[in-house]
Amino acid sequence: MNTIRIEGTTVQDWIKTYPLINDLIRTKEVFWSNPKYELFQTGIEKTRFNEKDVKDAEERLKRFAPYIAKVFPETKKLNGIIESPIIKIPSMQQHLEQIHGLTSSGQFLLKCDSHIPIAGSIKARGGIYEVLKHAENLAIQHQLLTLQDDYSMIDSEKFRNFFSQYSIAVGSTGNLALSVGIICSKMGFNVTVHMSADAKKWKKDFLKSKRATVIEYKGDYSNAVEEGRKYASNKPNCYFIDDENSHDLFLGYAVAASRLQQQLKDMSIRVDGNHPLFVYLPCGVGGGPGGIAFGLKLIYQDHVHCFLAEPTHCPSMLIGLITGLHDKVSVKDFGIDSITVADGLAVGKPSGFVGQNIESLLSGCYTVNDNHLYQLLSALIDSENMSLEPSAVASVPGPIRLLKEKEGQEYLRKHCLTDKLENATHVMWGTGGSMVPKEIMEEYYKKGLEV
Repeated sequence: MNTIRIEGTTVQDWIKTYPLINDLIRTKEVFWSNPKYELFQTGIEKTRFNEKDVKDAEERLKRFAPYIAKVFPETKKLNGIIESPIIKIPSMQQHLEQIHGLTSSGQFLLKCDSHIPIAGSIKARGGIYEVLKHAENLAIQHQLLTLQDDYSMIDSEKFRNFFSQYSIAVGSTGNLALSVGIICSKMGFNVTVHMSADAKKWKKDFLKSKRATVIEYKGDYSNAVEEGRKYASNKPNCYFIDDENSHDLFLGYAVAASRLQQQLKDMSIRVDGNHPLFVYLPCGVGGGPGGIAFGLKLIYQDHVHCFLAEPTHCPSMLIGLITGLHDKVSVKDFGIDSITVADGLAVGKPSGFVGQNIESLLSGCYTVNDNHLYQLLSALIDSENMSLEPSAVASVPGPIRLLKEKEGQEYLRKHCLTDKLENATHVMWGTGGSMVPKEIMEEYYKKGLEV
């Protein structure tokens, strides 16, 4: 390994400069406080987006709400707005405190994107949004729609026949593909999904049931995305949803922040200088957690602290941030195999565009091993009767890691948060799980009890 060079530097020299990399190579669980984290007013200047961009995405989703309510009855209660509940999890909090010998401060909440309507994962936010934006652009361009129209009119043979002239392609480990496949099938688009070897069979089967064309690759997620790009570029009228570089996905995710703000208000939860908010977000390529973190920083600025969670065998965003190389480096460059039960996070190389845009707004990252994910999954079912997939429960140990580990404690002291923890709110983002077949969830649960 000593002779291997990454961007001209040997692995051993990278380790000398950033010793934490050695623990990552050994697939140890780590907690990392971001040295590039800045106060909001300074950090926001380094991003390419602003409040207007997020507002534009929010308004587009409102325009489509009548259509969504019509074709997806499960969204009628929220008038066609695709949103998930947030719940208190006191029993899980007590369980974690007892196991780790801690009395944590504040309250624990679970943001249940695992049960978000239509697609049952965080990807419903960005994936569905990008398809809707593309559909709107096409319809307006061909004078079939105006911004003043009632978008429920899109539910017609006229529009389905129109959209059937176009195709959409996406590269995915699973959940993004599900979101894109479901909405494309409903609207009439032809959809092709390029999936990596680690994508779950049930997700591939589900997509095929929605008339999606599924192309499988022996390589990893990055390989599937690369092949998807090539496929789309050579196919007329084909639009590629690029999970590694999409601005639209990012902004679709960012809309979640204002929704969370309203939910916290409804629960009479304050977020201000004396009531800090900590948010823990499972991270794969980075678009979902990056977009949500960005949206939250726009609203709460220095009062919110966002941490990303990754599997120990696939800490791609963390390595990209530590080295500053972002998408120019893969975990495999450091000899990490990227094999994990958290298939939604099995991404060897992060999004460079996301990493560069959020690195000054992100508080830190931590990693979780697969056995720990299984244990947390089982404990959450036992304590709260909530079923999350392994990727999603990566968020759950976040508060304990922050409070227990040296780097976390130093972060709290540095930002004068230690004496405010009693008033803190910790939000763990449960990114998916409700669509996992019952028999597979039972296997996960039994595995958690065994380990």
